[in-house]
Amino acid sequence: MLWRNGPDRFGLVSRTLHWGMALLVLGMLALGTRIAGMEPGLANLWLYGLHKSLGLCVLTLAIARIVWHWISPPPAPLAVGWQLVAARVAHLALYALLVAIPLSGWIASSATGIDTLLFDRWTLPAIAPVSALWEDRGFAVHGVLTKVLFGLIFLHALAALKHEMEGDGTLRRMIRGKT
Repeated sequence: MLWRNGPDRFGLVSRTLHWGMALLVLGMLALGTRIAGMEPGLANLWLYGLHKSLGLCVLTLAIARIVWHWISPPPAPLAVGWQLVAARVAHLALYALLVAIPLSGWIASSATGIDTLLFDRWTLPAIAPVSALWEDRGFAVHGVLTKVLFGLIFLHALAALKHEMEGDGTLRRMIRGKT
């Protein structure tokens, strides 16, 4: 079992981070969509705390994934031409969103004046001043970026399926490590 990426394959660490984050992000999108339509109250406050905690996990894993790609660069994409450019832009955008969305949520939460707790245990420092303006803008940015992420994930999945149907091995490489 190979942990590191190679010139033509994804290692176990990259694949585990990819699929683990995929499940976590899809769960976060579902949870975030659910709580966006809720009125906060004592009965559902735990859902907001869970969303914040999992969002901070997404941020941590996204940073870990970026660092891992510096340590163990991924194999070259199998796409060529405009598809290669599109793949690189999409991946860069995905990484940027996976950092920016949790940060915007943390900023907005900090601006409410309510402590940001990690799994109801550790209090994280506020990263924005208590301010209705910061809160409103932070949550607005959080919402817009999340909608962009929804769309980008959909396109990412479609592109992976398209490449798999064409038989180029892109999806197999992310599942098994090699084509």
